[in-house]
Amino acid sequence: METKKQHVDIDYTFERVPFEKRKGFWSMFVIMLGFTFFSASMWTGVDLANGLDLTGFLAAVLVGGVILGAYTGVLGYIGAKTGLNFDLLCHRAFGTKGSYLPSAMISLTQIGWCGVGLAMFAYPMKEVFFPNQGDWLLWLFVVIIGVAITSSAYFGVKGLEIVSWISVPLIAILGSYAMIKATVDGGGMTAIFAKSTGGLTVFAGIGMVIGSFVSGGTATPNFVRFSKLKPAVITTVIAFFLGNTLMFFFGGVAGAFTGKNDIFFVMAAMGLMIPAILVLGANIWTTNDNGLYTGALGLSNITKVPKRPMVLVSGAISIVLAIWLYNNFCNWLTFLNATLPSIGAILTVDFFRHKDRYLTDDEEHFRKFNWGAVVGVVGGALAGNFIPFGIAAINAMIVAVACYFVAELVYNKKAA
Repeated sequence: METKKQHVDIDYTFERVPFEKRKGFWSMFVIMLGFTFFSASMWTGVDLANGLDLTGFLAAVLVGGVILGAYTGVLGYIGAKTGLNFDLLCHRAFGTKGSYLPSAMISLTQIGWCGVGLAMFAYPMKEVFFPNQGDWLLWLFVVIIGVAITSSAYFGVKGLEIVSWISVPLIAILGSYAMIKATVDGGGMTAIFAKSTGGLTVFAGIGMVIGSFVSGGTATPNFVRFSKLKPAVITTVIAFFLGNTLMFFFGGVAGAFTGKNDIFFVMAAMGLMIPAILVLGANIWTTNDNGLYTGALGLSNITKVPKRPMVLVSGAISIVLAIWLYNNFCNWLTFLNATLPSIGAILTVDFFRHKDRYLTDDEEHFRKFNWGAVVGVVGGALAGNFIPFGIAAINAMIVAVACYFVAELVYNKKAA
């Protein structure tokens, strides 16, 4: 009797996820919330609160959250509809070889975010508990937490789900407690935010909100391809609007109250040392294992090596770069905000223009390079970085889509 061959690649690195392998609402909900519950977003919330008054803070968080939620919601729809990961979607939008550009960009940024997170944990642990030790201990903490996070990413979506079920409730409870305590002790939010330096504009704040998670948001299809369609869209929008907004409030309110700009020391200054360690560790773990997962898929697309070995490579890179990335956080955030939205915009436009291309697995008929998409990413990045007015992410998306359409017109004219 002929036996059915077992499918060994549980990550579906180079193929679409079959419908019978899709997860329901709660599994996807906890994975996506775990992804967006990130200490770097709390850190961004602190910076927003220190630079904006309460009205400006609310405007930046809400407007930025709506843009981010809409952006990721559409990508979530595409990922669940097709069952394809981000890199396989880029095969269709950018070409089989052209996809290497967005894969490299997303991989490096997600691996980079993991490095930021590792140092965010290592620095306060050393400073509080072992202040007189040398840098060797800082690196030891980076390596230990890096190995732990790499291990959960190695086991794929199931590993991400298990970690998220533990961490998400912990972060929500402790973060809410810190925010409520700061509000009560500080005499209300208006009084707390009155301490702001006023050093940010609302537009700059919106850009920071979008930039805080536009890299992870662009990689949304990597996770929701394991979901049924309706849960994918709902959980993505909730996670990137509500979940990310909560992180800004947790960090912003407590940070404005204490006047500190590192979320660990914010909570420690409120007498919450043990909760600070738990929140920091849980935050970093749930997001960084998702980041390494995404980074590994992108490297797999470029190298054609399966995801699991690439997780180990991604983890090693994030460990090596951790300290440098931590010390250049603001510049990294600005770069992400201005560069990455153009990728998601082009992917979205191409999907709705060429749906048939996304429903076939016959890559022989795909272009090797879709130069309009490639040029669009470059043009969008330049626009996001150098146009001195408006919201950088929106500028990047508009210019990227314009470049894409012009190139498509030229290509179709030549083909005719």
